[in-house]
Amino acid sequence: MGVESDQGARIATNLRTLLILEEVAGAGEPLTPTEINRAIGLPKQSIHRLCQTMISEGFLVRDETGKKLLPAPRAMTMAKGLLNSRHHKLARHQVLISLSRATGETVNFAMPEIDGMAYVDRVETDWHFRIELPVGSRVPFHCTASGKCYLASLPSRTLEQVLKTLALDRSTPNTICGQDELREELGKIRQNGYAIDSEELFEGMVALGVPVHDNQGNFLATVSFHGPTQRLNLETLVQHLDLMRDGARQLSEISS
Repeated sequence: MGVESDQGARIATNLRTLLILEEVAGAGEPLTPTEINRAIGLPKQSIHRLCQTMISEGFLVRDETGKKLLPAPRAMTMAKGLLNSRHHKLARHQVLISLSRATGETVNFAMPEIDGMAYVDRVETDWHFRIELPVGSRVPFHCTASGKCYLASLPSRTLEQVLKTLALDRSTPNTICGQDELREELGKIRQNGYAIDSEELFEGMVALGVPVHDNQGNFLATVSFHGPTQRLNLETLVQHLDLMRDGARQLSEISS
């Protein structure tokens, strides 16, 4: 511990905060300051002081236990800004265009935020009859393909903490509103590697989403496509699964 502390003491303060963010973002689950510090090696007082400062400034937030830390909205805004740098945004948008042309439907790139999945980028279908959810829209976790992909990526302990506070509001007769039913659905998504929205957010709309991972294999975002039931059903959605997975791999490479 003395060697680690000496190494940590030589790290510049501005780099220390970035290293803390890197550890929290890469973990995929809440961490205590001590757990964060295992990879950094700062003095105990320093890691607690820096974490408290990052909480005060809106980069970190405590989970409901009050002991562990998660990225806060300000950190996620920064992450989205990096992903939306001109080079990444252009390359990502080209992938979405290709997927939209191949599926014939609207394609979305969404990232999790505190209050739901946020549409960061999208390409609209050329069909006149379509359901429009513009960039910046937020949709619930429990009744969308993108949101269920995210929930399915969470470690069991974190998922249980989320389910305790998640409002499972009913949007349509197909919305999953029970915790046990949602757990079962998420288990299938983890096993299959994709999620389907079967008219759970809007009646007459179905969607399929697959996860996009970073270079460490952690959940980053979801790429999905949706359309009306006049053109799509559950069978036709799955026919595009390999295409969507290939698009997710391309997006992972762009974002890494």
